[in-house]
Amino acid sequence: MDRAQKESVVEELGQIFESSGVVVVAHYAGLTVAEMQDLRARMREAGGSVRVAKNKLAKIALEGKPCASMAGLLTGMTVLAYSEDPVAAAKVMDSYAKDNKKLDILGGAMGETALDQAGVKAVAQMPSREELIASIVGCIGAPASNIAGAIGAPASNIAGILSTLEEREAA
Repeated sequence: MDRAQKESVVEELGQIFESSGVVVVAHYAGLTVAEMQDLRARMREAGGSVRVAKNKLAKIALEGKPCASMAGLLTGMTVLAYSEDPVAAAKVMDSYAKDNKKLDILGGAMGETALDQAGVKAVAQMPSREELIASIVGCIGAPASNIAGAIGAPASNIAGILSTLEEREAA
């Protein structure tokens, strides 16, 4: 890798560290190519990405970034998982680590907040952005449907009473 390629990788990693909602660092020693491809596919489905980079280049890219506190995690064979959604990458990495013991989560960063293993697990248990939006929409929509039901209920009650009266007269 020549100097220009290294500078390009450092710039790309810098963009990742700045724009990601969460970055998870893990050791991946022992993972087969097929297992790594499976991890990448799962991460892609969740809206995130997986990146393997030289630790020295990643540390250079971390300088001056909000998540610079995670530089100490970059030792050995590390993989970076990241996503704009602050929960997606942590969820995928946590579930994959449960299925595959070769993936060892070291920690990560969520903005300026450094995360250890327990922190990544805690973030993974949080609801995703889509789940939160759905619950908020549900809360907003519930009163409206209750009001519509209350407005429509007397009319249906009156219609039911009228039909009962008609049936009695006919009989």
